[in-house]
Amino acid sequence: MDFRFTDEQQMTAEAVKGLLADFCQPADLRRLMQSGEARDEKRWAAIAEMGLAGALVPEAKGGLGLKGPDFVLVAEACGYAGLPEPLVENAGVALPLLAALARDQRSRTILDRALAGEITVAVAHPANPFVADADTAGAILAVRGDELFLCDAETVSLVRQPSIDPFRRLFSIADRPCVTTAVAEVSEARRALDAALDRGALFAAAQMLGIAQRAVDLAVAYAKERQQFGKPIGSYQAVKHLLSTVQVRIEFARPVVHAAAAQLENGDAFSRARISHAKLATAEAADLACRTAIQVHGAMGYSWEVDVHFFLKRALALASWWGDARSHRERIAARTFDRPIGPDSTFASEAANA
Repeated sequence: MDFRFTDEQQMTAEAVKGLLADFCQPADLRRLMQSGEARDEKRWAAIAEMGLAGALVPEAKGGLGLKGPDFVLVAEACGYAGLPEPLVENAGVALPLLAALARDQRSRTILDRALAGEITVAVAHPANPFVADADTAGAILAVRGDELFLCDAETVSLVRQPSIDPFRRLFSIADRPCVTTAVAEVSEARRALDAALDRGALFAAAQMLGIAQRAVDLAVAYAKERQQFGKPIGSYQAVKHLLSTVQVRIEFARPVVHAAAAQLENGDAFSRARISHAKLATAEAADLACRTAIQVHGAMGYSWEVDVHFFLKRALALASWWGDARSHRERIAARTFDRPIGPDSTFASEAANA
């Protein structure tokens, strides 16, 4: 079995990295933060032109029909850049969920508009306490009680909620959506909602992997420039050991994320455990990377003038998004104690090991 990414997968990721390198540098983030705008329209237009909105939507529904391994490197690139716009949430979670439930003309019309880049779709999922980027969405998929609603964003009353990350716009829904917008019973949509949770957790993990690497890269660049006692601080073993420890943690987390992406479509206890393992491993790696980067920067590392703060705040926000540490440990425990373990089940799936 070949676990390497294909040339096409790597080319897609490199294209996204190149675009974000041009449009999403820390200076761009500072300008957006100062303006108070929800998104950089020029950057978002450039992203929309790449046609990634329908990456994980089946071809029969108008999408590209890609899978988890095709998108995981894109999510990692978004984390590395600290992208404020909801590319990962929209393309990685919301639109595949909408596509799975789009059975009437209204739902299909909203899906078509989202695939064309005209609007984004936000998701109010039970796994998350709030809805991200609801104020810029054209439609919201919201679970309320026993029903799943598809609401026009302008008909929903939103209440802004505080976020540790200045670029994460979080909201609660004040009013219950109108019953005429219900698209499915929760019991009927359970499989699609569980798949949305798996995608959300996996791509949050991929973003944290990118965040961790960016924090290390920022710290290394600073350690090469900052001099103490006539030498760059990066030449001292204490600093080298700090950063090498973090890099080792990242390299151990990376194959966990990629293995989880490879099994994403299985949708069983085995694949869910791998996704949860990836979420936990990358959350720890990103936390250590960001805190170490701040330590390398010294006293100034505690101020907003240092770019690593953007990535620290995002890492803290994503650590509990699409499931906190406890919920993911419980999923791993379910696989460990209720399913076979051992070398013959390393890459097991319920379909092959029923």
